[in-house]
Order: sequence, then C-alpha cells, then structure tokens
Amino acid sequence: MKVLRAIFEFYINSSIHVALAVYALVRVTEFYFDVAYNESLCYFIFYGTITGYNFVKYAGVAGLHHLSLTKNLRLIQLFSLVAFALMVWYVLKLDLKTLYYFVPFGLLTILYAVPLFKKFSVNLRAVASLKIIIISLVWSGVTCLIPIAVEGVDLDSKLVLIFIQRFLFVLVLTLPFDIRDLRFDKKQLQTIPQLIGVERTKKLGFVLLGITMVIEFLITPNAKFKFVYLMIFLSLLFLLQRAKRKQPRYYASFWVESLPIFWWLSLEIIK
Repeated sequence: MKVLRAIFEFYINSSIHVALAVYALVRVTEFYFDVAYNESLCYFIFYGTITGYNFVKYAGVAGLHHLSLTKNLRLIQLFSLVAFALMVWYVLKLDLKTLYYFVPFGLLTILYAVPLFKKFSVNLRAVASLKIIIISLVWSGVTCLIPIAVEGVDLDSKLVLIFIQRFLFVLVLTLPFDIRDLRFDKKQLQTIPQLIGVERTKKLGFVLLGITMVIEFLITPNAKFKFVYLMIFLSLLFLLQRAKRKQPRYYASFWVESLPIFWWLSLEIIK
C-alpha cells in the first residue's frame, strides 16, 4: 500500500494528472470538430503542461532551497527535465506556424510565475482576481483554439461558443481549488471565494455551469455528446456543492481534475 500511495502522490505532485486533464480537453475538441488526432500536438501540449506546471509550482522552491530539496522534490525535478526534453522532441515535429499560436499563452504562463518587474517582485499570479482568469484563458486557448487553428478551421460561431463554454467550464473547475485555498491564500489575491464567500461562489459556479449546458445544446446536434456532457455537468455541480475549506487531500487535485479525463474517455466509448 505504501508503494501504491507513493506512486499516486508522485502522479499528482508531478503534474501528470493535470497534464492528462489538459490533454483530454484537446481530444474533446477534436471530437466536437470531427478532426483527426494530431499526435505531435497532443503530446507537445501534454509534456508542455507538465513542464509549465512544475515550473510554476517548484521553480521558486528549488531556487531558494536547492541544497535541502527532499528526495521527492528532486525526483520531480528529474521527471520535469525528462518531460521538458520530450516537449522539445515534439516541438521539432511541429511547424513554425503552429508554434506561433502558443506564444501568447506561453508568455502568460511565464508571467504568471515570474515577477513582471524585479523591482516590485510581482507576478500575474499575485495580481488581485487575475489568477483564475489566466488559468481559464490559457487552458481554453491551448485546448480549444490552437487545435482548431492548426487544422485550418475558420473562426465561426461554433468555435466562439465552444471557447466560451471551455473558458467557463475551466473557471468553475477551478473554484473548488480556490475554496480549498482560502486557508492559505493572501487576502490581496482577492480570489472569488475571498470576495463573495464560499456559498455565493458556489451559486456563481452553478450559474456559469448552467450557461455551459445551454451552449452545449447550441453547438452540437449529437444527442450522445449532449448526454455525456450532462453527466460531466452534474458531476461538477455535485463536486462544487460539496467543496469545503477543509477538503480531503485529493478532493480537488484528483477528483475534480479528473472530470475532463472522464469527458474524453466517455466520448471515446460512444465513438
């Protein structure tokens, strides 16, 4: 059991799970637009997510306490290096035009972790109320806009609606994390739960989720797709309703973040 627990903790802490969630949303987009599976793009996004998330989570810690890193953190560093190498490998398989699409989202990720100005030591993550917007924007852009742009699909109302749906879905997906982090976040972050309280945050999430459900009925005539999203919708509704300040350790980081994976796998099953 100890070995299995250690493997699971590494799976979560090394950002494999969140990378799989991002990968899953790319696959969902491919289903909705009926485009071919782009292996190089998907794996670049997968390994890029691991690299980016671990950079955001651990770069500061490693820089300050390199000599006192725990064994687990050193292992995550090594794993991140391997993920970075694989990301570079898949970069070489993508054309230059595709890479240009990633520039604005890559810059947002870097500015999210690195201070904008050394003099002020402030990054975008510390700017009031901006954290959840950046996360939702980057996830939506990378998993929705880029895969479609690479395929040469023209911008139309369906793409706009799916982008809005994805943005709102990711935003609501992030709310249980913000509720959990109320005990740790500084007041100046002004996260949604800090600004309006836990119960109002949940109500806001319910409203935003409702909008995503309406959009789902507008963007696809496929009844099976609608049924699958209804199941994801109800699951997220349930998980958001039960979100608390004191959550089980992996409530948000595993169960909530598993929903995009279940969404993708469900579409694979009904394919």
